[in-house]
Order: sequence, then C-alpha cells, then structure tokens
Amino acid sequence: MTTATYSQYPEVRERLINLPNFDNKFVHYGYFLGANQYDFKFEYIPMYYNELEYKDINVEQKKGFSVGLIGDLRINEFMNLRFEPGLFYNRRNLIFPEYSDFSRESDQVREVKSTFIHLPLLLKISTKRINNFRPFIVGGISTDFNLSSNEKNSDDNASNVFRTTSQNLNYELGIGFDFYLYYFKFSPSLRGIFSVQNELIPDSDPESPWTGKISNIFSRGVALIITFE
Repeated sequence: MTTATYSQYPEVRERLINLPNFDNKFVHYGYFLGANQYDFKFEYIPMYYNELEYKDINVEQKKGFSVGLIGDLRINEFMNLRFEPGLFYNRRNLIFPEYSDFSRESDQVREVKSTFIHLPLLLKISTKRINNFRPFIVGGISTDFNLSSNEKNSDDNASNVFRTTSQNLNYELGIGFDFYLYYFKFSPSLRGIFSVQNELIPDSDPESPWTGKISNIFSRGVALIITFE
C-alpha cells in the first residue's frame, strides 16, 4: 500500500481578497467621472395631432461628460445611501420640420446647451460579494440646476434662443459592478435619468412655430458613471 505525497496533488493557491473590510465602513467618500447623452421627450398640444402634414421634432444627440464627488452611508450589509453631487455637461440640437412660418433654413435648427449641477440621492442595493466582484442596482431621485437654461433671458426663438427651465426633478435607475482592486474600489455603472417636470419656457408669441405646438418637454438621459472609492 502506497501513501500519497503532497507532490502528487496540484498546487492550491489561496485567492487574494482585496480590501476585505472596505464595505464595513459606516461612511466613505470618493469621486466619479463619466459620459452622458441626453434626448428630449415631446408632448404636443392635442389639436396638432390631426394635422396630416405635421412631423415630429427630431433631436440630434451629442455626447457630454460628467464629473463629481461621492458620499456613501452604510445602512446594512446590502444597502447604502449615496449622495453624488456632480457637474453634467451636454448639448442637443433640435431639428424642426419645414414649417411654412420659417423663412430661412437656419430656423429649423435650435441648439440646446445644458450645464447641470446634478444632485442625486440614491439607494444602492448590492448582492453578496463574490471574491473581488459585486453586482449592484441603484435608484433614486435627483434635481438639476441648469446653468445654461436661458430661463430669464428676454430673447426667445425669434432671436435664436431656445429656453428651458433652470431647475427640474428626475428619477434615476441603474445597474453596475464593484471591482475591488488592491488600493481602491472601481465601479462602472450604466444609469437612466428621466425628468418628471416640464422644462419648456414658451416663446412670447403663442403661435410660435418653435414652441406653439408643444405642451411639455422632458429630458431623457443615459450616463456611464465610473466611480473611484
């Protein structure tokens, strides 16, 4: 009868667990970088739905960037309350149909620039940690202060100025993954941002071809957020 020796078994290496006590902190901080892209959802005055020649307003979306800070409060093993104030910049071009009121081709295009001070309060719900990896979902509410809204500008679309409200309310939903590295936690997430407040500032002329047919507009955004904690 032979006795097995240690050398007959493959070498077993213990997996290195990075930052094993990181999630036990009651409060911790970090920062984030990211990219975003915004659209508009339009709601029209009902009488214009019956116009056979009426066409929807198209939105040419441009990519923007995001940067901000993170404050995280631990509730329990699986839930964290987070405050992520940041700066979101983006640009959208509105392409209007060829209305008979337009005298120039440039009347069909209006540029909407947005520089948001973005203030979200979010609940992060995580699964059980698997080695150095942990999936999560996140959701909550946020408010935006748009520094480029032109809300108080006396000029309107007649002077090539499309105006929106300076503050709006949103809800947010997202999914992401925590990766525990040697010195810090790295977490990419994809989030949807949905405005629930009408952002339109109508032109002075009630029959304006730019705003006269619109009852409400709401921002719809998607953001790729990469956090470092």
